[in-house]
Amino acid sequence: MEIRLLVTFEKVATVLSFTQAAAELKYAQSSVTSQIRALESSLGVQLFDRLGSHIRLTEAGDRLLPYARQIIELSEEARAAVVGTEEPSGTLTVGTMESLTSYRLSPLLELFHHRYPGVRLSMRPTLGDETRQALRQGTYDVGFLMERETEHAGLEVMPLTEEPLALVAAPGHPLAGAAVSSTVSTADLVGEPLLATEPGCAYRDLFEEELNTRSAEPVSFMEFGTIEATKRAAAAGLGIALLPAVTVTEELADGRLVALPWEQPFTLSTQLAWRSGKRLPAHARLFVEQARKLVAEQG
Repeated sequence: MEIRLLVTFEKVATVLSFTQAAAELKYAQSSVTSQIRALESSLGVQLFDRLGSHIRLTEAGDRLLPYARQIIELSEEARAAVVGTEEPSGTLTVGTMESLTSYRLSPLLELFHHRYPGVRLSMRPTLGDETRQALRQGTYDVGFLMERETEHAGLEVMPLTEEPLALVAAPGHPLAGAAVSSTVSTADLVGEPLLATEPGCAYRDLFEEELNTRSAEPVSFMEFGTIEATKRAAAAGLGIALLPAVTVTEELADGRLVALPWEQPFTLSTQLAWRSGKRLPAHARLFVEQARKLVAEQG
C-alpha cells in the first residue's frame, strides 16, 4: 500500500466526498477516484459503497481507516525525525469558537504567523458536539472546547483554565440596581428578555437549563449569530445576556454594559482536545504547548 493512496483514502473517508477530498488535497477529482480504485485493487476489497451522489465506508473501509491514520501519522513523524529540520512545519486544522478566536487566541495566532511561518493554521469555527465529532473523525487535528465536563469519550483533553462568565445588561436595566443592594436570583431572571448566541454553546445551554428549573414554561431567547451582535443588543437595552467574561471586558470598563450580581450555579473550563491515541506531530505539540502557556499567562 502506497502512503499517498492511504492519505487520499483517509481524506475521502473523513469528509465522505470525492469532490471535497479532491479540493482539500488539490487533486483533480478523477485522480482521487483513480487512487481509491488502485487501493481497492491492491487490497482486493471495496472500501466505499457508492450510493448515487453519496458514499459511505464499507466494513473493510471501517477496518482500514484507523490503520491508515496510524501509518500516515508515523510517516509524518519519521520524516520529521529524519529530516531534522529546525523549523516546525505542517498544516494544523484547529476547531475553535468565536469567544476564543476573537478574545483569547490573537497573540497565539500572531506568534505562529511571525515565528513559525512553516506551520499553516486552519481555524474552523464550530461548537461542542460538532468539534468533538470532527476530532474523533480526524477532520480536526486539535480543538478548543468550553465545557462543564473535562472528560470526553474518544478524546485526550488538556484543561487550560476555568472560564468565568458574566451576566450583563445595559446600565439602565431595572436589575442593574441590584448591584447596590442585593444579588440577582435565577427566579428574578424568569420573564426578563433574554439574549443569546446560537444553541449548542455550552454556557447558553446550561443557562437555559437553569432558568427552566425556575420557570413554569420553557424560557425563550432572542438569538444572535455572534457574540458581538449579542453584546450590542444588550447595550441597546434589548435584554440580558450571559457571556464569557473575557468577551465583555471593554464594555464593562467603559460603562456600555454592567454585570448583574448573579451567582452562576455551574462552572466551565476552556480545554484543548485531540483524538485519543493520536500521535501529535511536532508542530501540533508545539501549538498545544504554546496555547497552554498563553492561557496560563492570561490568567
